[in-house]
Amino acid sequence: MSARKYWLGFNAISGIGPVRFRALLRHFGDLADAWAAGESDLRAAGLDRGTVESIISTRATIDLDRMLERVDRAGATVLTLEDPDYPALLAELPEAPPVLYVKGTLLDQDRWAVAFVGTRRASVYGKEVTYSLVTPLVHAGITIVSGLALGIDATAHRAALQAGGRTIAVLGTGIDVIYPHDHSKLAAEITDSGALVSIFPPGTGPEAHNFPLRNRIVSGLALGTVVVEAPASSGALITADAAAEQGRDVFAVPGNINARTSAGTNSLIQAGAKLVTCAEDILEELNLTRTTVETRAQIVEIAPDSPVEAALLGALADAPLHIDDLCQACSLPITEVSSTLALMELKGMVRRLDGMQYALARSGGEPYRLD
Repeated sequence: MSARKYWLGFNAISGIGPVRFRALLRHFGDLADAWAAGESDLRAAGLDRGTVESIISTRATIDLDRMLERVDRAGATVLTLEDPDYPALLAELPEAPPVLYVKGTLLDQDRWAVAFVGTRRASVYGKEVTYSLVTPLVHAGITIVSGLALGIDATAHRAALQAGGRTIAVLGTGIDVIYPHDHSKLAAEITDSGALVSIFPPGTGPEAHNFPLRNRIVSGLALGTVVVEAPASSGALITADAAAEQGRDVFAVPGNINARTSAGTNSLIQAGAKLVTCAEDILEELNLTRTTVETRAQIVEIAPDSPVEAALLGALADAPLHIDDLCQACSLPITEVSSTLALMELKGMVRRLDGMQYALARSGGEPYRLD
């Protein structure tokens, strides 16, 4: 975790985005060296004078260990672009944020995700449509992504939770700041059945310029974005534009031509967005079926190839364990456990978590076959 503090440090400096992060990594190979670098070395990395001055002046005011402590106090973890658990769909994008703050759990199955966005002043029609679309998608194994805002966002999250599915909320604030505050209970429920995600350092408040950036993460985490209900000036249209720029599908629900809250969605349909009247429209456009999504979302049973693999799978049946605890539970030397776990990870049987902990590579369901 100590190396991550330099990622957090650069992430807190204005003007250091994905492009400059990559430039620093290419030049220095290690962000710890970049953090300690002088002006000439930073300029040699290809950074302009203004960015270099910003780094030098800001890093003197940042306590990296305190930043890590704040993340820990929030009950969150940090994912960097170099982490294997970084969301696959987001990692595909050139603009992928170097650092994600996560509270809850991101799973491999979350790559089968659809985003829902819309007006904060949702009508009864908008809420009913959201439930009618989200519920069957969740039953098909789709994760629902949204932004925890009032209106359509909150309705999509609640619909996913009530259907027993997974949902991810992308915040326009720090991971420890819930906005609106009235959604604190909803945020806690999402953490238990999915994750809260933020690109902003802990303590960041709900500043207006954060939300367009948040919207791009919402669309980036999903195969497609559904705009349920939105006036012509809605921020939901920013998310739709971002999805299109990212090469992701854009869907829109038609509405009353006389309703202000449908002006944005109707114009999206005129511009070429896929018209949606049922969940099957979304699955068909994404070239998915209920069967294929369910198959892809599940982890196939894997029979262990050796007694050591069987022992490790049995030890991990109830909860993730540190490698030292696995050695003790299985009465095996660490060299054998470490090499076997590495092979099992390649096979897709286990996943490595932070802090040398390991977990079964499944989210639930039937246990591994041990005979």
